[in-house]
Amino acid sequence: MDALRKHANKLRDQVSKQQQLQAVIKQFSSSGYEKSDVVVIDEVEMQRHQQLEKLYRATRTGRDFQKEIVKAAETFTAIGYKHIETGTKLSEECCQYGAENSIDNILAKAASVYGDARKHVEKEQEELNQLLSSQVLDPLRSMINSVPLEDARHLAQRYSRMRQEAETQREEIARRQARVRESPAAEQVAKLHAAEAKMQELKANMAILGKEAAAALAAVDAQQQRLTFQRLVAMVEGEKTFHLRVAAILGEIEAEMVSDRQKKESAPPVVASENGSGKTMYFLAEALHSYSAESEKELSFSKGDFIVVRKVNASGWSEGECNGKAGWFPSAYVEKRQRIPTSDMAGEVY
Repeated sequence: MDALRKHANKLRDQVSKQQQLQAVIKQFSSSGYEKSDVVVIDEVEMQRHQQLEKLYRATRTGRDFQKEIVKAAETFTAIGYKHIETGTKLSEECCQYGAENSIDNILAKAASVYGDARKHVEKEQEELNQLLSSQVLDPLRSMINSVPLEDARHLAQRYSRMRQEAETQREEIARRQARVRESPAAEQVAKLHAAEAKMQELKANMAILGKEAAAALAAVDAQQQRLTFQRLVAMVEGEKTFHLRVAAILGEIEAEMVSDRQKKESAPPVVASENGSGKTMYFLAEALHSYSAESEKELSFSKGDFIVVRKVNASGWSEGECNGKAGWFPSAYVEKRQRIPTSDMAGEVY
């Protein structure tokens, strides 16, 4: 019998420890607001409980969303600084190439233009990073870790624990009532009255705490909504401004590069001097339009001037003399009037 009694005591101890462990686990795992569809006191309290549950879930969802925005903004900022590092290096390489190959080299000029532009692009990236930090990251981090948010959620958690206590107390009252019905002794009645008095106290405290928790959570929820919306707008405006400015910078350098290429392609051809003998046929042409030279290699003339044309190139340019000066001009600006036969020994034609 002693052995059986010891074994029974051991089992009771194990069950007791297991129950205590489960209670501890429940206490630490229920750090949030406990969901329950049980009417503990009355319908008014049930509505308050449902309101707190909804607000608690809303503030938790709002905080989680703020954390996701912070995580994204931190990633954008890290990528931005990497972009600045890479772009700065490329800018230096472009400027160096342009400086070392600057003699009549369209690629070198384009490299220099692009290298200078990249400096402005990286400056815009730096400004975007600063905006993300001051206008998005700092306010959201402050809100996520704010005292009002934690205080409001702690009030709701206190209400949830108090509600669980009231539910336990309601079960205690039911047991006391059953015992009084079985044996209406004075001691049992006194215990029932004590349990009912404690329930009334819990009910009064829950009413006060419930209103306070609901007001605090509602205020925090509204602040979360407002602040998160403002920070999203700030992020959108910052990114929009950044991309518009970068597009403007790149548009300018693209126009400059294309213009330089077109000038290079339409420039008068470089033709080697001819030292051979024989007869060359020049011709006289009249200017149909005025033309102003854009370089020392070109020839200026006015409408109606006569030009001695000595070469016509397939690129659309001609070479000739007018008013004692020689140079290249667009072939379409003149019209042939008369051929002039000359020899390689002939002097200049005026």
